[in-house]
Parts: sequence; structure tokens; C-alpha cells
Amino acid sequence: MKKSLKLIAVAASLTLITGVAVAPTAQAAKIKLCLALDTGGIDDRSFNAGAWAGAQASTVSTAEYLPAASSADFGPNIKSFVDKGCDLIVGVGYLVTDAIKASAIANPKVKYAIIDDTISGVANAKSISFATDQAAFMAGYLAAGMSKTKTVATYGGIALPTVTIFMDAYARGVAYWNQKKGDKVKVLGYDLANPTAGTFVGDFGDQNKALTISKGFEQQGADIILPVGGILGASYAAASEKSTKKNKPLTIWVDSDGYNTLPAGKSVLLTTVVKEIGASVKAVAAEVAAKKFTNSKYVGTLKNKGVSLAPYHDLDKKVPARLKSEILKIKDQIIKGTLDISKIK
Repeated sequence: MKKSLKLIAVAASLTLITGVAVAPTAQAAKIKLCLALDTGGIDDRSFNAGAWAGAQASTVSTAEYLPAASSADFGPNIKSFVDKGCDLIVGVGYLVTDAIKASAIANPKVKYAIIDDTISGVANAKSISFATDQAAFMAGYLAAGMSKTKTVATYGGIALPTVTIFMDAYARGVAYWNQKKGDKVKVLGYDLANPTAGTFVGDFGDQNKALTISKGFEQQGADIILPVGGILGASYAAASEKSTKKNKPLTIWVDSDGYNTLPAGKSVLLTTVVKEIGASVKAVAAEVAAKKFTNSKYVGTLKNKGVSLAPYHDLDKKVPARLKSEILKIKDQIIKGTLDISKIK
């Protein structure tokens, strides 16, 4: 027994040294699932973490990942996975697309998937994307309805389509509230009339800069902020939780339900715009294991539960029943197609 424990300890230390994490292999592995991560780290409490959780939850595979310090790591990481004989290589994030596509073309016997982008015309590459605008629109309406200062805010990590889709829909949700209620709630950090002028950190890792941006918005009156960039909003959520203000500034998280992942800031987390990244990773792994893989594109929506608005958790009692009802009505209208959120300005 003691020798077994020592062997486990050695294996764990080697994992930390190499920077590669390997999922437990309690059951016989059918395929090898490998994640090529975007920058931001495995413990971003959001995007990368969600993908890894899905990989670990798969019952048809063993899984491992490689982190990326910069885009220069994407190609070498994916080549390493090919050399290791990975059956399914998943690129986690829009920025990894080019490297995934090039490798898929060069290695037609290996199966690939890209999360948050589209690869067309490559038989062994599956595209996974999410209609996050649907849930982010609901978040914007919620924020407008909950704001005490009539000012909310949003900002992103990098100005990518997969980031701005959140910000744009959030602003449209606020605009819809204003139209419905004759209100004048402002959105800082994003202008529907001038979307290229949005506020961005410049990466997905600089929490200090993100904290400065958040505090700047708070000083301008924003009491609910949506940071779109994985771990970027964590420091501000933690600081808000410690605030002595009667009405503490609230945070809306993205990708994975922040209430289940954040070490601090849960009490000021209003909700999360969820993308079921983990579920999509599990589903593709199952396809490959069953030899039923196709390159048919998957799009997560409110209808198929690929995106959602997370529970209000600790703040549930502070969200008025009428506002909750209106949010559910909006969800129903979006699913039925009777509300075109792209036309709200």
C-alpha cells in the first residue's frame, strides 16, 4: 500500500513539472483526448476550465492538456499531441483555429475539433460554436433591471468576435429594457453605434489591468459589470465582496457558472452567461469513440441548452419576481423566434 502511494505521489510531481495534466484512468481508455488550450491558463475559472472539466468527465477517454503562454505555442502543442498518438485533438478557443486547421489537413487520420470558431471543408475537423448572444441579451436586460445607478458596464479581453458577441448582446439587452420601460440605463465599455470603440484589456491574463478598468467603471457609476475574458473579472468580484458599500457592485460572469468556480466573490455574482463547453467536448469524444464522428457543425443555443443564464444563487431573493418572469418570457421568445435580438438598438 505504501509503495502504491509513493508511486502516485511521483506521478503527480511529474505532472506538475511537465505542465501536462492527465485525467484519472480508472476505466479502460477507448480514445486519447487532448486539449490545446488558449492563453489564460487551465484554472481560468471559465473557458479553459470548462473544457477541461468536460474532458475529465468523459467516460470514453483519457485526457490531457497543454497550456499556451502565447499564440506561438499553439502549433508546437498540437504537433506534440499528434506525435503522442492522440485520437481527438480539441483546440480550445478562436485563436487556436489556424493551428488546428493546418494540423487537421496534414493529419487526415486524426480527429479534430475547434471550440468557438468554424473550420469549413475539412472532413476530420468539427466546429463547435455557441449562440452566446441569446443568453447575453438576457443578462443585459437583467442588469438594466437590477441597476440602482442606471449605469452598467462591460469590457473584453481581446476584441475577437467570440468576445464582442457577449458585449454587443449585453448592450442590446439593456436597450431592450430601456425601450420596454421608457428608461435610460447607460452602458459603459461598449457602444452599439460604434462597436469598434469598445473597452478591452488586450489579453486574457492581466488581472491588474482588468481590475483598473472595473474600478474606473465603478467610479463612473456602474454598479453591474460584465467582464468577458475568463479569469479577468475575478479580482474585482473579490474586491466587491469586501466592499463596505451598502449596494455592492455586482459582477456577471461568462462561460462556466462562476458560482461553482470562483474562490471569492460569489456573494456579488448576479449570474453567468453560460456556454456548455464541457458538454460539447464530452459529446465529440463520444462520437469519436463510437466511430460516428462527423464534421457537422454544432451550435449551442437556448433551445438545445448549449447556452443559458445561470441561477442567481445568493442574490436570488434580491431579483424581483416580475423581472425573473420577464427574463423567462424573453428566453421563450428567443427560442420561438418571435424576438429578433439583432434588431434591438
